[in-house]
Amino acid sequence: MTAPLQEPTFLILSALAAGPMHGYGVIQEVSALSAGRVTLRPGTLYGALDRLVEQGLVVQDGEEVVDGRLRRYYRLTDPGADLLAVEVERMADNAKAAAARLRRHVRGAATT
Repeated sequence: MTAPLQEPTFLILSALAAGPMHGYGVIQEVSALSAGRVTLRPGTLYGALDRLVEQGLVVQDGEEVVDGRLRRYYRLTDPGADLLAVEVERMADNAKAAAARLRRHVRGAATT
């Protein structure tokens, strides 16, 4: 069993599950996925992307120059998608368990 992913890592992998994108696109998508709760700074993002590339979860998928600046694109690998799927299932199971307990709590509070 792998350790649960940190939320920023989970959101980066989730963003890349939609398809290849450049760093700024990942930053925007992470913000959208988290409803603005998670804001990645470029240094944090690129450090995380470097780590994910080393782990084989993400690969660099081309680059282009836009307005004189290099734009690198990244994409999710099959092992990255597999890990994301495991994490999604783990989180869904946890949410189901929490919802069941909350329903029992609400019913118990209604009878007291």
